[in-house]
Amino acid sequence: MDVYKTKIKKLGATRSDVLNKQVRLIFREVGRKTKRQPYIRSAYFKNEKIFFTFFWQHLGQKSQTERPKRMRYVPCALDLIQHSKAEPTIKTNPNRKETLYRFTGLTPGGELFYVQIKENLKSKRKYFMSVFPDTG
Repeated sequence: MDVYKTKIKKLGATRSDVLNKQVRLIFREVGRKTKRQPYIRSAYFKNEKIFFTFFWQHLGQKSQTERPKRMRYVPCALDLIQHSKAEPTIKTNPNRKETLYRFTGLTPGGELFYVQIKENLKSKRKYFMSVFPDTG
């Protein structure tokens, strides 16, 4: 298993409303760089665009206690997506015509986390789905 060590620390806040503001500010900064849909470019996918379309939708499906845990890792996840060339775990779903890529990262504090990117096989577009800490 390849692990990418991020240089950016996770967010220090623990309250959901504070984290929500901080994460939305981070996404707004990324979104200002383009006139259309916000994206970042990925080193692993040969500088292809990774869009944020499904992140908030996916986060909204999680419980109130799970959301802050995930939001704390967003800066680490964006660093991983931009700079990691480590090999992810790949799962293909032929019924839905999509592929899920799960990258493994390590914060400067030594905490393990995962970043999930979904690729639509028809359009070849990639979406940042989720980031979550290791529970094991």
